[in-house]
Amino acid sequence: MVERPAIAIAGLACETSIFTPSRTLAPAFHAKRGHEIIEKYPFIRKDASLGKTADWHGALIGHALPGGIVTRACFEELAGEIIDRLRAIVSSTTIHGLWYDIHGAMCVEGIDDSEAELLHRIRQVIGHDVVVSASMDLHGNVSRELVHQTDLITCYRTAPHIDVHETKERACRNLVELLTKSPVGKRAGICPVLPIKVWIPIPVLLPGEQTSTQIEPAKHIFAAVPGAESKRGVIDAAIWVGYPWADEPRNRAVVVVTGWDEDTVKNEAERLSQVFWDAHEDFDFVGPTGSFDECVDAAMESKKHPFFISDSGDNPTAGGSGDMTWGLIRLLARSEFKQSFGPTVIYASVPGAKAVRTCVDAGIGATVTVTAGAEVDNIHSGPLTMTGRVHAIKRGDRDARIEVVLQVGSVFTILTALRKPYHHEQDFIDLDLKPREADIVIVKIGYLEPELHNMAADWRLALSPGGVDQDLKRLGHTRIHRPMYPFDDFNETPSLSASIIPASYEPLLGPER
Repeated sequence: MVERPAIAIAGLACETSIFTPSRTLAPAFHAKRGHEIIEKYPFIRKDASLGKTADWHGALIGHALPGGIVTRACFEELAGEIIDRLRAIVSSTTIHGLWYDIHGAMCVEGIDDSEAELLHRIRQVIGHDVVVSASMDLHGNVSRELVHQTDLITCYRTAPHIDVHETKERACRNLVELLTKSPVGKRAGICPVLPIKVWIPIPVLLPGEQTSTQIEPAKHIFAAVPGAESKRGVIDAAIWVGYPWADEPRNRAVVVVTGWDEDTVKNEAERLSQVFWDAHEDFDFVGPTGSFDECVDAAMESKKHPFFISDSGDNPTAGGSGDMTWGLIRLLARSEFKQSFGPTVIYASVPGAKAVRTCVDAGIGATVTVTAGAEVDNIHSGPLTMTGRVHAIKRGDRDARIEVVLQVGSVFTILTALRKPYHHEQDFIDLDLKPREADIVIVKIGYLEPELHNMAADWRLALSPGGVDQDLKRLGHTRIHRPMYPFDDFNETPSLSASIIPASYEPLLGPER
């Protein structure tokens, strides 16, 4: 055991849809290096408990806004820098552990299971004696190979995700405790004996909008995790819902339990898997749904305001391109919103760098004609030309760079230089918009983030087309394991037996099931 372990930090995170034509490039990851990583996470700073018990060495982490497939050149650039930085750390310090900070649903051109591939490359530098602890989004995908390459692995337990930092801290705490308080000896004179890892794939693939932990059945499924983790001999228990808008063999729900007692670890993993499967037909959307037009009709008929509508098919926080004009075209075509005195509607958002520049050059109060959107994703609709009054301008946003609001009739449309999600009330207030006083607020999102949900007097989930279409069957998956619910019917319970996954230094035999 090590009294004060040295732990490196690395990872890339991006939730990517293969069903959108957009591509994710290196700048989107906003890479942090060295001490920037330590500053990002307060729980590993020198004055924090984990900072006092371990020495943390940042290599590189990158967290990109969800979007289209990561280009191979981008991956090789960032992965190459991770490897170079880890080599430099290893050359000057004996590394005992690695915190692998990832999302789990990153698709890269020409690579299946990119997180496992990156970790494989990392292992070539740090070796197999270094203990790896991974933290993930529950919408990530966990292949057998990824579990093989890691020693500890965990994920969020809430959706919407309100336990992000808690999960990352848990992954780090489990790692430090394994390195400093392991109950059994040492391996290779460096690492403790490693825990048992059990992995169970579940043939279910559903969108997050049907698996929110705020409602049943996901509520009781994820509520069972702490009970499993509390069992003697268990270190961590985790359930992944998976990510449906990629098309790789690893896409599905998964349970992983790690610990010291083989029987307990296997029993708890199988119990959690059975709890999940027993409820697989009970999953439903987190809120009332309808077509885009039906949702607008419901908002117009409602006396509850603000009435929120999720334009879900182009949700940029699930992997949509964010630049589709499909919903906005339908909105502006409606007679109710043609005049400035009509019902106040906020629409967030459509990118269009040229349109934004025109608005900025004209200034607030000017009337302009601009064309925006569909520069990347024009599958369902093309660019939209609008004439309206410039209502607001804001510079310096981390994602959007520059934002403007164009009032067309009674619709206040947010245009951005680069795509951006709108999850917080302040996002609107900064643009001289008052969402609580609006009649209708339409946001490109899936389930409403907590702050939006708290603002909404009522809401609907619009089942609109796009790269993250909620109708999975019409997207055309060809590479996922079959049978898979809801693509296929099951006449009997599938095998949910636990597979013990060997440590990374041991061979991984047999095909993945």
